[in-house]
Amino acid sequence: MMNRSTDFIPFARPCLGEEEETAVLRVMRGGWLTTATESAAFEREFALAAGAEHAIAVNSATAGLHLALEAVGVGPDDRVAMSPYTFTACAEVVRYLGADPLFVDIDPRTLTICPQALRRALEGAAAEARPVRAIMPVHVAGLRCDMQTITALAAEHGAVVVEDAAHCVPHLAGRRCNSAQGVVSVYSFYATKPITTGEGGMAVTDDAPLADRMRTMRLHGIDRDAWERYRATSPAWQYDVVAAGFKYNLPDLQAAIGRVQLGRARELLLHRARIAATYRRSLADVSSLMLPPDSADHSHHLFIVRIRPRTLSISRDRVIELLARDGIGASVHYRPLHLMSYYRDRYGLKPGDFPLSLEAYEGALSLPLYAGLTQEQIGRVIGSLRAICSQHHRVESR
Repeated sequence: MMNRSTDFIPFARPCLGEEEETAVLRVMRGGWLTTATESAAFEREFALAAGAEHAIAVNSATAGLHLALEAVGVGPDDRVAMSPYTFTACAEVVRYLGADPLFVDIDPRTLTICPQALRRALEGAAAEARPVRAIMPVHVAGLRCDMQTITALAAEHGAVVVEDAAHCVPHLAGRRCNSAQGVVSVYSFYATKPITTGEGGMAVTDDAPLADRMRTMRLHGIDRDAWERYRATSPAWQYDVVAAGFKYNLPDLQAAIGRVQLGRARELLLHRARIAATYRRSLADVSSLMLPPDSADHSHHLFIVRIRPRTLSISRDRVIELLARDGIGASVHYRPLHLMSYYRDRYGLKPGDFPLSLEAYEGALSLPLYAGLTQEQIGRVIGSLRAICSQHHRVESR
């Protein structure tokens, strides 16, 4: 049993070094901390990496999703189709706009939205004369959804696509995450993500009017940003407010970190992929575990194993406690949104309404996965989980 805090393996940890430190100091010494040249450079570099015409830096992926939905015209009483097997940000931004999430169950193998269930939901919504305005596919753990089918369904039903690519990096197999299939794709740079700025996000699109709308709305609906006003020859106070916007800009301090991280993205992704491959290889023979699918397009943000029903004599929560006793952090992704009291009560939902999401949640366990993990630490995680599964394996009575 590990008792020393120095021996604890956290569930997630950012991989930062001297390059990021130097970039931050450069901005601090330059005398301008908020959104300016670093943020603009980060946008250009990210757009190039993602293969997109436009990139809009924001202070969180949540902000990016909100801006994207607002820009495509989602408003009161509209509906946005999404899986309940995701973080609350996806649904809350829909509610910001007075619209409603339309939950759709998942594919039990990939944990992403099920295209067949989505088709049924879209057809049902059309029959009710309240069609779906937008579809928000979530690339869970960094594994891409079936975007070809989803975008075809969107076109068939007159819906727009706003991708939640928060778990992804922008250049997988040499192409952008959404392969130009989504109207807007939104990435996250939260502290645990494959590349990080601490907090932050980026919305990318090929649609110039949508990009212009998001740029305006991310900073109070003002027609000129602060840096432009600061360096302009006309008085800085001369600007117009053209819409009731938001405060969603990304400061240069964070953008400077993001530029370095973007430059290291392939290196960091390779580390994550190697760790995931080691987990997959070393746990393949543990009969009580279902391992996540692999893909060439995977960003390896999370490694979610699932405990097969009735194979252990202890609960998933107890497994997490025992891992913690061995000095290993673990987490759960995700408690489905239809179980959360706000969505449950507002929409009259029951646990069994989305049985595949419920079953996945009840067995889900996310293992540590980040570039800084050492071979010794990876071995400890594997050894501890194997031992727990072996010691508590349920022997069925005959």
